[in-house]
Amino acid sequence: MLDIRFVREKTSAAIEALKKRGVDTSILDKLLRIESERRTHLGIVENLRQRSNELSEEIGKLKKQGKDASGLLEYAKKISDEIAEKEQHMRGLENQAVHELLLIPNIPHESVPTGKDDTDNVEIRSFGEISCFPFNPKNHWEIGENLGILDFERAGKIAGARFSLCKGLGARLERALINFMLDLHTNEFGYTEVFPPILVNKDSMTGTGQLPKFEYDLFKIENEDSNFYLIPTAEVPLTNIYRNEILKEEELPIYYTACTPCFRREAGSYGKDTRGLIRQHQFNKVELVKFVKPEDSYNELESLTNNAEEVLKRLGLPYRVVALCTGDLGFASAKTYDIEVWFPAQGKYREISSCSNFEDFQARRADIRFRRKGKKGTEFVHTLNGSGIAIGRTFAAILENFQQEDGSVIIPTILKPYMGIEKIIKVK
Repeated sequence: MLDIRFVREKTSAAIEALKKRGVDTSILDKLLRIESERRTHLGIVENLRQRSNELSEEIGKLKKQGKDASGLLEYAKKISDEIAEKEQHMRGLENQAVHELLLIPNIPHESVPTGKDDTDNVEIRSFGEISCFPFNPKNHWEIGENLGILDFERAGKIAGARFSLCKGLGARLERALINFMLDLHTNEFGYTEVFPPILVNKDSMTGTGQLPKFEYDLFKIENEDSNFYLIPTAEVPLTNIYRNEILKEEELPIYYTACTPCFRREAGSYGKDTRGLIRQHQFNKVELVKFVKPEDSYNELESLTNNAEEVLKRLGLPYRVVALCTGDLGFASAKTYDIEVWFPAQGKYREISSCSNFEDFQARRADIRFRRKGKKGTEFVHTLNGSGIAIGRTFAAILENFQQEDGSVIIPTILKPYMGIEKIIKVK
């Protein structure tokens, strides 16, 4: 959530930032009208309070003098009632202003390239050589089904479209990837592993920016007692660990990692990636979340991105890093790097991780602050998160990049201790 003072005092800068994002700037008009009315009422209330205080003094003097103060008491009662009425109206305006603020995206960092969509994203670096196969490479779903480690047909029978079933060595590969990634991030990069709830409340979804704007893409569970949402990413429970809390400066930075199932309706993806593991309603993902001091957050973004890249480097998968342009930037992000892995059957890079700095956007929504040592007052922390990385897409990239002409798949060296085998072959 943006600071209302920034929107009010630097409206032209806010408008320019939204234009770069390709957002209709009229979204600010309603907010500013509400805020103007609220401030007008605030002035009226302050004047009424001053008059009420003056009347209290006059009434006190009359009573000391033994004079009748009934007329002033009646007048004071009317002013008190008017103050209560104006304050109630102000609270309504404040709630409306907060609702409008929750719908406004973050301001892009000055280093974010300006552009309309993903065609304007900028490649920053790449790793590994794209494999040249002496045969026509197969898609991962074909490889997995031929090996008997993926079953989309039965997954569809169990649940429906956009679900998968891993079995045998496929299930072991999924588990191996999870263990490898968590071991890497906790043992070498200093993250603390968390196993969080995967059902969260409305406040948690609002804190990270999924609500109210993206409710259509969430799975919601309704019952008589309370409503829950299935998490679209572990970013939600991890970031909300410190919601409505004040941290100490010496506690920062804080690094968390978690592997959870993630649930997405994929409401806007009709007809896209209908086969395979790229776009599923349910998938596993290792997530990285950081709470840091504002002055450190952009260095922390670089290190977080490097942590996610290291997964692909050790697996030996070719990838590239791109800086998202303003028009492709996520709602809550101030700056994002996408890591894209190479899929030989498709002949292109596909996103496998997004690493973002939200600055104080999420912390302001979730009210996560810290207090500097020896200083009064508090500041909002900066939050960051990144996929470290998506398990299903990594599974798919391994099948495609390490496939052999006979249909088998070589296990990446780093995974062999986890898998206990050299390659996946078709079991008769």
